[in-house]
Amino acid sequence: MSKKKNTIWVCQSCGQHYYKWAGFCSSCGEWNTIVEEVVKKEEPVRGLGVGSGDPARPMSVNQVSFSETPRFSSGSMELDRVLGGGIVPGSFVLVGGDPGIGKSTLLTHLACRVAEDRGPVLYISAEESPQQVRLRAERLGAMADDFFVVAEADMQIIEEHMKNVKPVVLIVDSIQTVYKPDIPSAPGSVVQVRESAAQLLRMAKNTGTAVFTAGHVTKEGAIAGPRVLEHMVDTVLYFEGERYTQYRILHAVKNRFGSLEIGVYEIGDAGLKDIPNASELFLSERPVNASGTVVVPVMEGTRPILVEVQALVGSSSYQNARRTTNGIDLNRLQLLLAVLEKRAGLLLGGSDAFVKVAGGVKIDEPAVDLGLAVALASSFRDCPVNPYTVIIGEVGLAGEVRAVSHMEQRIRESRRMGFRRAIVPVSAEKVHTEPGFSLLGAPTLNDALNMVMGR
Repeated sequence: MSKKKNTIWVCQSCGQHYYKWAGFCSSCGEWNTIVEEVVKKEEPVRGLGVGSGDPARPMSVNQVSFSETPRFSSGSMELDRVLGGGIVPGSFVLVGGDPGIGKSTLLTHLACRVAEDRGPVLYISAEESPQQVRLRAERLGAMADDFFVVAEADMQIIEEHMKNVKPVVLIVDSIQTVYKPDIPSAPGSVVQVRESAAQLLRMAKNTGTAVFTAGHVTKEGAIAGPRVLEHMVDTVLYFEGERYTQYRILHAVKNRFGSLEIGVYEIGDAGLKDIPNASELFLSERPVNASGTVVVPVMEGTRPILVEVQALVGSSSYQNARRTTNGIDLNRLQLLLAVLEKRAGLLLGGSDAFVKVAGGVKIDEPAVDLGLAVALASSFRDCPVNPYTVIIGEVGLAGEVRAVSHMEQRIRESRRMGFRRAIVPVSAEKVHTEPGFSLLGAPTLNDALNMVMGR
């Protein structure tokens, strides 16, 4: 008589366990994501970095041996910036993005450059044949003798290949297609993704090999599979951009080895090209003397970037006015519309409002508040903002303009790009600036509107 398998119901989106089927996951709010999986007996996991069989013992933090881990270049200045200064040996990096956005192109570039400069790179292609990888490498000019390719999805075999090649960097494309044969679940399931990632993590930490893996994303833009995957890796990168445009943005949403930066690329027939001057790129097609456009210096990690915030406000033909955003949180738009109506007397309740950040950048810091509010007012009044003015500040519910961080870096970047004045919080008027650049302190939103457009 065969022994009955021990099964459990698992949400394929967040990894939440259930003891019976349900159509709705109470943890992540997704529908029809709960499937039955066979429970594998959990094996005890040793702590990472423990090389001997002896159990780890508590010690004073002063006694912990430490040496600065040397980084090495990926061959891309923008990728090095996003990683915090280069690749850390033994790190585990997850690269997510929509299908066709350029993840494999980015990883192929990485493989070739590291193979040329540092040593062997092993590219695990679980979705493409080696011939397909070679065709892409030839098209990109990414050919190197130490660039090794194998089409494999079995994690046991992948580990054997890694022991034989001893790569500096291991690339797995993608994490949702590899599997462990001893787990009775399909590739891409919660159990397979979690266990495969755990094995890759152990391989990275025990050998010092930097591991990069591609991950598919859901229609909402999040990494497909269990959320625990993002917690396991050292760095999570999102490759974003409009598929039919030539620009791509590599955005770090988690980095244990540095701040959260962005990298900008131009994609073409020859692959990816670094764009070191992101401000110039985002402002290159800025319209002159058009209402509803404002330039705002934002901080991406330690990097100031000038972006163009565009707003279009018009009378609504619907019973409920429409609110649409691209690159800015919708709730932020709703809040600022309410402040403009209550504190500035602009009757925007019956008007449609559309907001966009040019270039595909996503902004979530409060320093954009004042610029966005001015852009909305400019479009509503059809009054252009001075093209040599940047606007910086957080807006409170009382209509006050609040201070923001890294003001000196923002001002320095604005001056470098040819701007002549900035509307800032009053506390920022004391920031040192060079001759030819003026700072105008605005205590309230009304004051800022008067400075920019008059009343």
